[in-house]
Amino acid sequence: MTSTVMAPTVGTELRRWRELRSLSQLALANQAEVSTRHVSFIENGRSRPTPEMIVRLAEVMQVPLGEQNRLLLAGGFAPRYPHRATDDEALAPVMAGLQSLLDAHAPYPALLLDDRWDVVDANRPVDALVAGCDPRLLEPPLNVIRLCLHPQGLAPRIRNLPTWRKHLLHQLEQRIARTGGDKDLVALREDVVGYPCDGEPPTRPSVDPVVPLEIEAGGEVLRMFSVASQIESASDVTLHGLHLETFLPADDRTRRLLNP
Repeated sequence: MTSTVMAPTVGTELRRWRELRSLSQLALANQAEVSTRHVSFIENGRSRPTPEMIVRLAEVMQVPLGEQNRLLLAGGFAPRYPHRATDDEALAPVMAGLQSLLDAHAPYPALLLDDRWDVVDANRPVDALVAGCDPRLLEPPLNVIRLCLHPQGLAPRIRNLPTWRKHLLHQLEQRIARTGGDKDLVALREDVVGYPCDGEPPTRPSVDPVVPLEIEAGGEVLRMFSVASQIESASDVTLHGLHLETFLPADDRTRRLLNP
């Protein structure tokens, strides 16, 4: 005897996203400017939403573009947003622009990361930071969170590892929630939380205005903070998931060391 696994309906998936965002049917309906009755009928399968309605509800709930495509498929419609490789010719002008931003950020480190913190590109100053790491951790796909927290990666050289680890894990948890429980991100979390870490982050509020990365490099300790930026108008799934992670000196000493 065989059992049939039913694919989730678009109504079931929209309800799941609504609950993930802690929205009532009333709140979602008000923000999407539709009736609560219509939202209820869509969720329980009594009404079949149009692709426009699926996208409207998804945008209110800030569903990522790739997940919006899956909602459209569940509703019986074609995906709306293309998902190209980073070396696709159509993305070449945007990728070239991002590369120029990486290069212009030197002598400070900068990376272009995808939505799972895998490195897409980086500038030359990053090479000095990762020198001495286990070569296996530097093979594609090079994951920044794994590299930072792995005992054969950057972890032994991060002076404030408990604090930086807490910061990274918090970012990871937020991304998991935002993506609706992306299985690759969940697997990454399960992997890195098992890495050893001596000590606990301080319980007192930090005197620093930002959480710095304190890392040994070239016999010196560098203190830097990171700034993440994304393409606001991306309509491609790949571009929508990319972000620039740029590092800046957190004190004058680090600025002098990086600007010999």
